[in-house]
Amino acid sequence: MTDDFNEETALQAAEALTAVLARRTHRRKVMGQEVLVPGQLGEALRLPQLIGRLRSRQRRQRERAVEAFTVLWDTLSQQTRDQVLQELGWYDPRGLSWEDKRSNRRPRPPET
Repeated sequence: MTDDFNEETALQAAEALTAVLARRTHRRKVMGQEVLVPGQLGEALRLPQLIGRLRSRQRRQRERAVEAFTVLWDTLSQQTRDQVLQELGWYDPRGLSWEDKRSNRRPRPPET
């Protein structure tokens, strides 16, 4: 998957990763009561800044952001990657069964 990232696909994947990480919640005790708080891993990974650089007008900034996202992608767990790919509607044709009609063609990135 990392070979397939370009500026457009990296931006789509980064936005989907932000959504996946935003859905995660954590339990915390506040004043003796247990509450659910949204996860902040997206901010810790600096995804908003990375997305901003992927949308930059400067080509060099976008290229560096693609490289940074590729490095980040390699550090994610397989489960997180699968959630991002599922959110995007992307799939690996090698992972499909022989009878699946999608198994003989590459997925198209979603239209924006």
